Amino acid sequence: MSKIHMFSKTFILLWVLLMMTRYFPFGIVFLVAGKILEMDDLSSMGKKLGFYVITVVMGLILHGLFILPTMYFFITKKSPVVYIRGILQALLISLATSSSSATLPITFKCLLENNHIDRRIIRFVLPVGATINMDGTALYEAVAAIFIAQVNNYDLDFGQIVTISITATAASIGAAGIPQAGLVTMVIVLTSVGLPTDDITLIIAVDWALDRFRTMVNVMGDALATGIMAHICRNDFVKEGEEIPLICETKPMISIQHTRSFQDNGYPEPPAPGSRKPDRLFPDMARVKQLEEGISHPPLRHHKRARTDHDHCVIDMTGLETNV
Repeated sequence: MSKIHMFSKTFILLWVLLMMTRYFPFGIVFLVAGKILEMDDLSSMGKKLGFYVITVVMGLILHGLFILPTMYFFITKKSPVVYIRGILQALLISLATSSSSATLPITFKCLLENNHIDRRIIRFVLPVGATINMDGTALYEAVAAIFIAQVNNYDLDFGQIVTISITATAASIGAAGIPQAGLVTMVIVLTSVGLPTDDITLIIAVDWALDRFRTMVNVMGDALATGIMAHICRNDFVKEGEEIPLICETKPMISIQHTRSFQDNGYPEPPAPGSRKPDRLFPDMARVKQLEEGISHPPLRHHKRARTDHDHCVIDMTGLETNV
């Protein structure tokens, strides 16, 4: 009975979530429509909203294409263009999903395979960056708060602008890496300077598009921060007495005993790691196969072998012939 009860509760929860997801667009449409009906001059509000979108996009472009690559260049002395080219796939995925958490595995793959960052640095920096490094969200929330203040004819002094910047930065740290999470933390920013929180509905209509661009900036900031940390900590990941960093992605090695056992069964060499193990052949059939392929191999017969003190060295004395 307990299992049936748990199953029914889970089914009801999933059904409620499904209904909420289906009716969310209708609720958002009515929120935006109600705000539009309250406007006195719709054309002027449309112009203000258009300038707001342009301001946010220009700020994200300035931060993502100039400030972040410049920081990477001055710290690492390397070309940021080559580095950013390696994470293009992650940037496109972030543009499509508008979620830095969903893009995290793709970012990990791009940094590991394309930019050759050490796996240990990626595992530490990327999850932390995807959680707290929301620079695109912080920029967006600060501009949105100033836009709402201008719509309400509220003059902000220098102290309030600084307060908005600090609060937006702190609120972006607590924002989740999911689509449109900045709208939730926007309430904190507006409350800090006494702005009405109901005006958040003004920017809902364009938030779905801006969210994708700010997610791209968030992912780019995380990736560039990982590259900077890999450059700073490069001396900590170098073997003693060598000039090359430690390689963590080495292929599994095949022991000599494993190789010798395959040769005894009629195979010149063992299969590659991860491949299917070949079917076992009888010694006579294996010898015929080797002769057809032109592979030279000592006669397959049982013989004694002289072993040294080390297991990894074997000398076959019966295969030696001396002509006098």
